Amino acid sequence: MIAQQEQELERTALRPLTRTTWVWYVWVGLLGVLTASGIAAYAYQVQNGLAVTALRDTVIWGLYITNFVFFIGISHAGTLISAILRVTHAEWRRPVTRMAECITVVALMVGGLMPIIDIGRPDRIPHLLMYGQLGSPIVWDFVAISTYITGSIIYLYLPLIPDIAIARDRLKGKINRLQWTLYKVLAMGWRNTPEQHRRLERGISIMMILIIPIAVSVHTVVSWLFAMTMRAGWNSTIFGPYFVVGAIFSGIAGIITVMYLFRRIYHLEAYITEKHFHYLGYLLLVLGVIYFYFTFAEYLTTGYKMQEGEKFLLEELMVGAYALPFWGFVLGGIVIPILIIALPWTRTIPLIMFASILVNVGMWLKRFVIVVPSLALPLMANQWGMYAPTWVEIVISIGSFAAFALVFTLFAKFFPIISVWEIKEGWERAAAPVQPTPVVVGAGGVASE
Repeated sequence: MIAQQEQELERTALRPLTRTTWVWYVWVGLLGVLTASGIAAYAYQVQNGLAVTALRDTVIWGLYITNFVFFIGISHAGTLISAILRVTHAEWRRPVTRMAECITVVALMVGGLMPIIDIGRPDRIPHLLMYGQLGSPIVWDFVAISTYITGSIIYLYLPLIPDIAIARDRLKGKINRLQWTLYKVLAMGWRNTPEQHRRLERGISIMMILIIPIAVSVHTVVSWLFAMTMRAGWNSTIFGPYFVVGAIFSGIAGIITVMYLFRRIYHLEAYITEKHFHYLGYLLLVLGVIYFYFTFAEYLTTGYKMQEGEKFLLEELMVGAYALPFWGFVLGGIVIPILIIALPWTRTIPLIMFASILVNVGMWLKRFVIVVPSLALPLMANQWGMYAPTWVEIVISIGSFAAFALVFTLFAKFFPIISVWEIKEGWERAAAPVQPTPVVVGAGGVASE
């Protein structure tokens, strides 16, 4: 019975690697056009300078840094959440860890480009390495993200090796020689021996222990880009944990969204079940409540003191120019998703998916109201800043999201999107007979284990 299940699992996981439909080509073509449009808009920006954007001396950061913080946030979907589930031995994690880990790598690849795009002189990026000041949060950010993406790629690749070997062995003669050679090289001679399994498990264990503090440090350092200043709205000591909780919150929502899409498109209903949506929904609910608490605490303490700069900022957020994105974040990004998942009669797969989309949109809006309003706030009476993104910024932003979807789609085309060997391992453990605990009769006839 298990052998038949394993064969069906392999067929389901490997089918996208050998079968390509016209819908896939249309989807990839659309994403390619949007990505190319973003690249063309960036080339136009480099040629004409940041004058083609709405970034000025007052509002120096806009959509690009908003996208940067957002992508770094959802990158916590994979390595951090996957590592925590592995550490806690959550058996239900097995079909979803690959997607989560892929989200991390792709989000870091795209998000890491955003500060470069934001810089008017990208040719000066090497100066960060040659002349960087250790006291600068930007240097800390560069080091943290570089370390994080390196560790995340390793953490994605290690559990992928056995599945690449399965593709190498099962698809020989069914795919082109170049693709098969790629699998052969990446499989690194994997033969599924007990010694190889022991070494693989050891490597994964080391990486999952390392990646948790690295992931936490990355979004903490990102928060310090704002918190290390004296600006109203940024001068806060809770930004570190606030950003980390928000990153995990949006990361879980990202996993649910991706999981739902691949479940429908690749017909993975037998492996990604209602249980996975409920469990991730519970995690989303818990993180949503915690994030709501942080948000409430942040604005309550700010509003109670009502310092001059903070007063202007709160008025702009609550009833002013930024009220729409602010309340869109609070109601659409936190309150409604919490209610959807908390109520049993709305806790269905489609509505959990809907809640995850609301969280993703809401968390992007939150990053926007963190970045822009504080910069628009005047430091002097005549320094009010206005920000309305230009077509260049909008096209580049759309291109960045399209690039994220494109890279993810290509990954799922060449590698199994669910972890075949981990699911098999879970089945084998579940089918193994339970060994009775030996009982030793001690002195006086007292039984002890």
